[in-house]
Amino acid sequence: MGVKDVIKKSVLEGFAANDISNVKIIVTLGICFLIAAYIYFIYRYITKATFYDRNFNVAMAMVSVVVAGIILAMQSNLVISLGMVGALSIVRFRTAIKEPMDLLFLFWSIGTGIICGAGLYELAIIIALVVTIGILLLQIIPINASPYLVVINAKDKGMEADILTIVKKYSPRYRIDSKNIRASGMDLIIEIRSKSGSTLVDELSAIEGVASVSLLYHDAPVKN
Repeated sequence: MGVKDVIKKSVLEGFAANDISNVKIIVTLGICFLIAAYIYFIYRYITKATFYDRNFNVAMAMVSVVVAGIILAMQSNLVISLGMVGALSIVRFRTAIKEPMDLLFLFWSIGTGIICGAGLYELAIIIALVVTIGILLLQIIPINASPYLVVINAKDKGMEADILTIVKKYSPRYRIDSKNIRASGMDLIIEIRSKSGSTLVDELSAIEGVASVSLLYHDAPVKN
């Protein structure tokens, strides 16, 4: 018997030894579904109502069950295993993930399916608990100050010093992102970090000669 025959025989025997019973299939998919349902409710709780997408949440949870089934099939049959490798190598997913939190939950769901399909149910449960605790702990950490953009329209181009004096009182760290001077006045866009954004707007709008003040939330970091 040649080396090729030995390898072929060992591979075939390995897959033959991994025949999956109906009981194992039901147990694996059942446990995976329970963890997927847990991920579903955690995502619903964590995600703010404004950005919640129910269809994405349902699809994400069911991905775990599908992946678990694929892993079971790949363990039991060599042809299916090779076919899945070929099929997944040509599939391209082009749906953009807009929220970083969605990406975390999607990987969590896929990972749960892979781990449950491999029969490591305890590991899947431990990961679910650790991820949940980590998300909740990190979300309750207070943020020192929120980033904002202050858009100021002034009637006099010589008012910049008065405006910056008030801005410094509420935000020692600030940056002028845009300055537009016109014959009838000027426009300023200032990037700040402050816990009292609304109070700052009220005080700036009270300055004589300031036509309008707008406060916009900004998610980019302020640079020194």
